[in-house]
Amino acid sequence: MARDNYNFVIVGGGLAGDSAIEGIREMNTAGSILLISKEDSLPYDRPPLTKKLWFGKKHVDDIFLHDLAFYYAHHLDLKLGITAMRIDPSRKIVADNTGNAYHYDKLLLATGGEPRRLTIPGGALDGICYYRTLDDYEATRTRAAHGKSAVIIGGGFIGSEMAAALCVNGLEVTMIFPEDSLCQLVFPATLSLAVQAHFIERGVRILAGDKPALFSRQGQRFLTRTEKGVEITSDIVIAGIGIQPETALAATAQLEIKNGIVVNEYLQTSNSDIYAAGDNAFFPSKALGKRVRMEHWDNALNQGKQAGRNMAGAAKPYDYLPYFFSDLFEFGYEAVGEVDARLKTVTDWQEENRKGVIYYLIEDRIRGVMLCNVWGKLDMARELILKNASISEAQLCGTIR
Repeated sequence: MARDNYNFVIVGGGLAGDSAIEGIREMNTAGSILLISKEDSLPYDRPPLTKKLWFGKKHVDDIFLHDLAFYYAHHLDLKLGITAMRIDPSRKIVADNTGNAYHYDKLLLATGGEPRRLTIPGGALDGICYYRTLDDYEATRTRAAHGKSAVIIGGGFIGSEMAAALCVNGLEVTMIFPEDSLCQLVFPATLSLAVQAHFIERGVRILAGDKPALFSRQGQRFLTRTEKGVEITSDIVIAGIGIQPETALAATAQLEIKNGIVVNEYLQTSNSDIYAAGDNAFFPSKALGKRVRMEHWDNALNQGKQAGRNMAGAAKPYDYLPYFFSDLFEFGYEAVGEVDARLKTVTDWQEENRKGVIYYLIEDRIRGVMLCNVWGKLDMARELILKNASISEAQLCGTIR
């Protein structure tokens, strides 16, 4: 068994893991770094997989976070296409699937999440895509010719973005999801119905309040049968039903796990030499006053970087409030804080259900803000949340324009 010694080992080649490299190098220019990634490609941005790559605004070569020269310049060893399997925290060793082991002084788990799978007959059929990776994009892009058909399972972020992307590219799209309307868990009811109506106007078939019950093959095509008995034949099936935090590796080290890997304000796990950041980290949010797990690009970017700094000795809490964003045809938004349709919502529309601001409140205090086709106001939205002051509906009108 080969064995190497590193000051810093990072497991996970996504945005959080990559950002940690920059955080480490801000504090420590000489320490040895190893990045282990189960994907074969260099670290890349995921948002374009459902957005700009489909609209011709980016090409695959544009989405990589850095080229090889960056990693060489930062004196970093890359192990691509390698899966970390076990951690021995007593000996401070990470073992991989090839039989190699690596000693660390500080370890970061930036393992992200794995797509949730449909546990129904045919849910594991070859060709059903649980959309998550660059490989998934490239496989889908190859099959997504104009005039083909697609079934999208899920009415949340990934499902709605993929439905819009494929529709714009000339595919016949059917969406199936259990909620009453699109993005119902995030949008207020009137906006949810308005966005859904726009999808229907664009030609997307919506099967709301339904679930797939069975998948089967019909030659090169798929047959989807729903619980309500609807049958759809399609060339493509994509499931975008969320992810589960990847905690299996953390479990081998007996780290504390709840809704992800539990970390403190410094992003340390229950073992002080092991850190976690990104989609898998269950962290205390100072702004929201509770523990949260955020599956968003901005969180991975900033949390990964702060984890790297702290691994290298910064000892500074992660108190940043991240934002997220989406584009659904002509409806784009940025949101920050606790954006949950179950909260009280106050809408301040300039153009109803198209342009304006949605405030999410608990006891008249702003917990989240969604900026709908309103740009350049994220800092103002953050400031309102951080202020945590009682505010009336009348005062909210016109606060952000």
